[in-house]
Amino acid sequence: MELNEEQVIITMPRIGDPAPSFSAVTTQGNINFPSDYHGSWSILFSHPADFTPVCTSEFMTFASLETKFTAVNCKLIGLSIDGLYSHIAWLRTIKEKIEYKGMKDVEITFPLIEDITMNVARKYGMIQPNEDSTKAVRAVFFVDPKGVIRAMIYYPLSLGRNFDELYRVIVALQTSDAFDVATPADWQPGDDVIIGPAGSCGTAKNRMEDADIECQDWFFCTKKLSKELVLDTILNKE
Repeated sequence: MELNEEQVIITMPRIGDPAPSFSAVTTQGNINFPSDYHGSWSILFSHPADFTPVCTSEFMTFASLETKFTAVNCKLIGLSIDGLYSHIAWLRTIKEKIEYKGMKDVEITFPLIEDITMNVARKYGMIQPNEDSTKAVRAVFFVDPKGVIRAMIYYPLSLGRNFDELYRVIVALQTSDAFDVATPADWQPGDDVIIGPAGSCGTAKNRMEDADIECQDWFFCTKKLSKELVLDTILNKE
């Protein structure tokens, strides 16, 4: 069945889906996503438009944190439905003229995708007509080294993102994978982690008796996981 234009625009990928593939022109040359990023985590994020103040603050913040994300094997890819030359002019303006929260002379070295056809934005559900039919919302996709979408966050046009949270998500996802645990509310590296629910009465009993595991009840068990172990494991991954 052929989808109408509105249905195509609001189609959204789901957590656990392969990231929709595309080829694109960017400020750092052509890319093929997610194949070019195999083996690395990536954050694909959209912004409404070039030469807008909230987007400018976000790009400066992302650029200032790029080495921090790189250290945990995560690459950044931006997108808006503006053209390549608009992107280039805007990024030059940021570097040459804009100062924000002590950041200045900021050079954006991660790729910024040209998407004037809205092809990528539609594939990722970034165009949401009830918010704006001609601008991408502030979507964030966390894609793992196998090209699978592991988390998504959508923000309206007016709301700038929390970059501490974006970094926390990347670290938490990798921690869950590396140690086969879950991370509780407001988790930060060094906090206790959650052990998955017991699948049998015997397992539940053993957990209640394990000195390394603290159980409030059979279904709610935590254990210590040091910040050093978490970060050493993530930072030393190839």
